[in-house]
Amino acid sequence: MIEPFIVRAIIAGVGIAIIAGAIGCFVVWRKMAYFGDSLAHSALLGVALGLVFGISTNIGTVIICSIFTITLIWLQQKKILATDTLLGILAHSALSVGMVTLSLLERSVDLHSYLFGDILAVSSMEIYFVLIGGLLVLIFLYLNWTSFVLMTIDEKLARAEGINILLNQLLIMLLMTIVVAVSFKIVGLLLITSLLIIPAASARQLAHSPEKMAVISSILAMLAVILGIYSSYYMDTPSGPSIVVASAIIFIMVSLFIFFVQKKSKV
Repeated sequence: MIEPFIVRAIIAGVGIAIIAGAIGCFVVWRKMAYFGDSLAHSALLGVALGLVFGISTNIGTVIICSIFTITLIWLQQKKILATDTLLGILAHSALSVGMVTLSLLERSVDLHSYLFGDILAVSSMEIYFVLIGGLLVLIFLYLNWTSFVLMTIDEKLARAEGINILLNQLLIMLLMTIVVAVSFKIVGLLLITSLLIIPAASARQLAHSPEKMAVISSILAMLAVILGIYSSYYMDTPSGPSIVVASAIIFIMVSLFIFFVQKKSKV
């Protein structure tokens, strides 16, 4: 019989994997890995906000990450500094303020679980956040998929088609915010970007269309989550890093498979 906490972990993990796999394709296509890392770092301030005001840490993370995203886009429009410089300033400032705030709290905080995740301890309420947040992400992806893909392929063509580039960029970033907010208990704030990038990078080698890449990426992310959960449970290893290791192994296997297939076809 499967333990109830394992069932909760699998439900939450699969929910995260589906949306992380899909939105991760845009992270890879649009080269937004550094933004994803910066967003995850700033999320610690959201966790601190939730603990200070007694609200859900997920809601606190959504608030802070949304402010982070809007501030970044506003500063980009001002063209004061390069984007990577802005990301560094905003991310590390938010991370540091979050750490200082957590250190000033009178009650003890399990910082390790926030940084590296603890999917085996996920609660029913956190599963609801994952399901609701995941549904919102999938709905917006479905409604805006064509615009997102066209904007990613050619921004000039997208503008000619009447697509609002700035609005769609903001929407993609806000969808990433939701993914970060609902998934930090799964893989941790320091490892979220890995779940966005690695399955999508694996899928890119196997797929020949954006839609197929999104589906394959989600499937590979689900496989990594399930393998990571069971290895964490049976080997008593940290759950977040175990999921990322599983993702990395899948990536290596896919890369080797593609390499040998291409080598065989040349013979």
